[in-house]
Amino acid sequence: MTEARASGRVLVLDDDGAIRTVVREALRRAGHQVTGVATLRELDAALASSEPDVLLTDVVLPDGDGLERAAALALSHPRLPVIVFSARNTLATAVRATEAGAFDYLPKPFDLDALIRSVAAALARGGVAAAGDVAPAEEGLPLIGRSPAMQDVYRTIARVVATDLTVLVSGESGTGKELVARAIHDLGPRAPAPFVALNMAAIPRELIEAELFGHERGAFTGAGQRVAGRFEQAAGGTLFLDEIGDMPMDAQTRLLRVLQSGEFTSVGGARSLRADVRVLAASNRDLAGQVATGQFREDLFYRLNVVPIAMPPLRERAGDVALLARHFLDRAVEQGLPRKTLDAAAVAALDAHDWPGNVRELENLMRRLAVLSRDEQLGAQDVIAMLGRREPSADSLPTETADTDIAAAVRRRIDRLAREQPRTLDDGTLYERIVGEVERPLIEAMLARFNGNQLRAARALGINRNTLRKRLDTLGIDASFRPSGGLQP
Repeated sequence: MTEARASGRVLVLDDDGAIRTVVREALRRAGHQVTGVATLRELDAALASSEPDVLLTDVVLPDGDGLERAAALALSHPRLPVIVFSARNTLATAVRATEAGAFDYLPKPFDLDALIRSVAAALARGGVAAAGDVAPAEEGLPLIGRSPAMQDVYRTIARVVATDLTVLVSGESGTGKELVARAIHDLGPRAPAPFVALNMAAIPRELIEAELFGHERGAFTGAGQRVAGRFEQAAGGTLFLDEIGDMPMDAQTRLLRVLQSGEFTSVGGARSLRADVRVLAASNRDLAGQVATGQFREDLFYRLNVVPIAMPPLRERAGDVALLARHFLDRAVEQGLPRKTLDAAAVAALDAHDWPGNVRELENLMRRLAVLSRDEQLGAQDVIAMLGRREPSADSLPTETADTDIAAAVRRRIDRLAREQPRTLDDGTLYERIVGEVERPLIEAMLARFNGNQLRAARALGINRNTLRKRLDTLGIDASFRPSGGLQP
């Protein structure tokens, strides 16, 4: 094992002089010798005179592509670790960097501490990983976002696409867990074979084993012929098991055997079948918590959780909301809907929303705006109205009587909307509208209970304090709220 060195010779390739200066000074303070070049021609000259211990390179350069050169260096200088950084911080760039044999990929703007750690790790490794046999990636991949949280997801995907490792994707509903699974399949060597998805929560528990492994004729009442299960259907490809936390215990046991042995038998069958399938799984539940309570097998959890990928909720993806919103509006045009654009105020209104339904909620909102908004340019009022975040009015849910029956109040509210605004029941806004009308009195009630203490109110609501403050601003609730006659905790 190569001993880690305290310092090394680092060559930085970037046509931006300011970036070269910042990187040079940061690495020099960390004890490294740093040289900077601006073009591939200058890189060749520097390598001809002496080989550095680590190369840092941008992708878009005045005289060529840094990733193409990194791939060539993996062959001509196999012991030279190459760290790639780029402002084109998409999944495609991360995958290309991995295919080129890069030691690491850092999206711009990068954290200097992260860069220093990456250089130290490259020096300790003393070499580069072999380039994978993955087909070239293309732009336009389904995962979209440039936030740091999504960059972590991209880097992990890029590192596992060329393997057959089992991946467990976690995250709230609507965050895009299946998109991660599809990207891993589509970018990997199994791409020509089928991608088969099965949602455990959508299958009756007594039929899950038959769905997974198939069944023979006569295996149970109504089984009139042999039916191939999802493992057979995905032969040579990928099987994606969504909502794996809903799988019953007996099916968990059979799945574990397949993962361990690579073989299975159909329901009612006696012949072992080979499972040449890569298994990816996802859950919006806390599987580790389910293991602790005996609801999920510990050994299966570890078999599935070889490579964990945590999908961030949309509220934690700073800067991605506008990017996604414009993408969904463009896609709506491709589907024959009118073209819409967002002004700055509309983007601010989107950023202020908490997105409890995550990316799926945003996509549905953009589709509704494309259909229902009259103006081509969407403003803040269009977004706010469609989200149902109007100021409470006289016909909102009752808030003054502490012992109001909420279920009855919701029914009365829906009945009134059905009479006075029947289109509300058909335009897909009812959920957000009712929830929006409940949110203000709920937050005000919790602030009253804790005498305006936002930290305690946030804890009781199960959200962080920054999220609460954002909701106070969005709903127009005074941040210095001091109730009179509030209940004591």
